[in-house]
Amino acid sequence: MQLANIDIGKLSISKLNMRHGKQAPDVSDILPSVRARGVLVPLLVRPSGEGETFEIVAGRRRYFATRTILEDGGEIEPLPCAVMEPGDDAAALEASLIENLARLDPDEVNQWETFVRLTKEGRTIEDIGRTFGRTVLYVRRILALGNLSPRIRDLYRKDEIDVQSVRHLTLASRSQQKDWLALYDDPEQYAPTGAHLKAWLFGGQAIPAKHALFDLDAYPGRIVTDLFGEDGVFEDADLFWTCQNAAVADLRDRYESEGWTAVEVMDTGDYFHSYEYEKTPKDRGGKVFIAVSGRGEVSVHEGYLSGKEARKARAAEAKAEGSTEGTPSGKPEVTATMQTYLDLHRHAAVRAVLTDHPAVALRLLIAHVVAGSPLWSIKIESQSVRDEAVAESVETSAGEAAFDAKRRTVLKLLGFDPETATVTCGGWDEAKTAAVFARLIRLGDDDLLSVAAVVMGETLHAGGSLVEAVGAYLKVDMSRYWSPDPVFFDLIRDRPVANAILKEVGGKRVADANLSDKVKTQKAIVRDFLDGANDRPKVENWTPKWLGFPAARYTDRPFAPVARWDAVKAVVRRLPPPQAPTPEPYAIAAE
Repeated sequence: MQLANIDIGKLSISKLNMRHGKQAPDVSDILPSVRARGVLVPLLVRPSGEGETFEIVAGRRRYFATRTILEDGGEIEPLPCAVMEPGDDAAALEASLIENLARLDPDEVNQWETFVRLTKEGRTIEDIGRTFGRTVLYVRRILALGNLSPRIRDLYRKDEIDVQSVRHLTLASRSQQKDWLALYDDPEQYAPTGAHLKAWLFGGQAIPAKHALFDLDAYPGRIVTDLFGEDGVFEDADLFWTCQNAAVADLRDRYESEGWTAVEVMDTGDYFHSYEYEKTPKDRGGKVFIAVSGRGEVSVHEGYLSGKEARKARAAEAKAEGSTEGTPSGKPEVTATMQTYLDLHRHAAVRAVLTDHPAVALRLLIAHVVAGSPLWSIKIESQSVRDEAVAESVETSAGEAAFDAKRRTVLKLLGFDPETATVTCGGWDEAKTAAVFARLIRLGDDDLLSVAAVVMGETLHAGGSLVEAVGAYLKVDMSRYWSPDPVFFDLIRDRPVANAILKEVGGKRVADANLSDKVKTQKAIVRDFLDGANDRPKVENWTPKWLGFPAARYTDRPFAPVARWDAVKAVVRRLPPPQAPTPEPYAIAAE
């Protein structure tokens, strides 16, 4: 016979139990005792033959009473069990346990007094356990009561404190016990009990040491161990989360190195509901989902796709012959509004640089005439967007300011009011066109090219492949024309993307330490690095991969500028280098 404490989830009713298969028993008579003291008499169990699970031969009512407490939201400890071995005689074993238990006082405080006397006489914890048919864990818990103040032990003896609260108080220092008793004695104050007591002791977040994914021996902080000698609790929750997030990041990296399509770390506190996913093998695109509970517990779910992703995967397989190899599929990396934001900022910067290369603009102008354009007949790029914040961000950007300065110069060259909105004015009558023609005849080649560059900028389609082609050819440096603004950060709402940006700005260690934090928190840390705030080293002239030329993405999900660049990169890379920019300012033609 072996005595052990076994989690209730590993127990089930044996078919040998005479009441197996019948409705749940009435446990109202023993429920108050179990709720107050826990299960005192060990259940008789035997291995079920399926993993580390056991079936209950005797103790069915104690098992159901414990389940009732669990369903009511209470906390339960692993149940004491007597594990039968081959050849055990169940009747003799129960008789032996009953005989031993009859010699033990049911009051746990009196048990403590008995156990203390025995230890003073040289008996070990194992000796006491064998004598009274108790597990070593049970004996340790009883002896732990001796570390409580006499007043708390007395309250427990009188049933004025429940067993769960007493066990949490074993985590308390003497001063914390004194503070708790002061609250208990004050009719105007609330003395926390049960789970609230544990939260009170640890400032609102008590994280068991058993949930750590990292090596506890290397943990730099302090772990408070309860007086039962079992699970400890992290004293510093923030330090725990820093270490745990880094360990989760290592776990993610390990799965990615093993060739999984994607490894998704879920938001802290989100549950993985298997019924919302479909089991999908690794070689068919199955992902790994890592769930982190609010108490730090990590669970890994290998080989799943969401229902929507699984349906898309099946549809993609059905159309495999017509699919494009290497093209990402699924949810886009950015929202439509963010895509518009990025497109317009990139457009503003490209046409600003284009004005420094009028020869390029002229050739682009001729290309439009030959091959057509989404804007020509003639149309002006309106840079329209429904989101007012995005519109204001683009309007006040350095790229737009640089282009506007060049436009005002060209308006003067043509004899127009510098406050005119655009140089390009589609729909003019022939007489006005003739007047503009006469003006252009008087301009020298440099000024003519300057007009062409601004007109090309006004008619360059935003969100198209030509912006990618020209931006890459002219090696546009976005740090000159864009800086991170609140609108950009407001539009970042995807946590994997936020973490990738944090890694780019602050480094892998910082990103891993905040892996499961909310998007808002990770964005705030990025801004600290960009501003040099909160003791973060300042990062100068940063621009996201999204705005680069060529553009890049942070995940393996679709990102439109990458696809646009793929369509034109072969042509652009064969081009000779561009000429030097034209000098500034432009000469104003004499009247």
